[in-house]
Amino acid sequence: MSERDLNRLAGQVVDRLKVLNLRIVLAESCTGGLVSALLTRIPGVSEFHCGSAVVYQIATKAEWLGVPKRLLRNPGPVSPEVAAKMASGVLAVTPHAEIAASVTGHLGPGAPPAQDGLVYVAFTRRGQARRGTKPKVKKIELANEPGDKIKSPKLCRLRRQRSAAAHLLRWILEGLAEPK
Repeated sequence: MSERDLNRLAGQVVDRLKVLNLRIVLAESCTGGLVSALLTRIPGVSEFHCGSAVVYQIATKAEWLGVPKRLLRNPGPVSPEVAAKMASGVLAVTPHAEIAASVTGHLGPGAPPAQDGLVYVAFTRRGQARRGTKPKVKKIELANEPGDKIKSPKLCRLRRQRSAAAHLLRWILEGLAEPK
């Protein structure tokens, strides 16, 4: 995913937020705040982007966002349940936002083999829980390019972060396209 493509996706998200007059808040784990950084490059976004909680550690997910510790133990931090709780948790602590999105995953190196490249993104709107609707969650499996990990684990991880950020931006666009 090129820098130009990421900036284009971020611009599309901001344009859609403007049209809908909605404010978003993010909870980012494996992307380390990259999605928020992409959005905040766009002039005027402060009216629509409330901020991002970078919750890289398990304890931070629990303390800042209220993700239950039992979920962080089982099924674990890289799971659809945790992605959903991250999105609803960051929305709960940001009363001026109408929507929230989150991302969690294992990008390597050193990820458990079954979770290497596994990412979950979530999207929610305020009031969904009252209506009995859970955050929408999507599973993404990021592939390795041949020799990627051997050549440069750092570059592999950076490429995967960019890919995860692109997936989250696309997931936000999908969520914004749906009726309330």
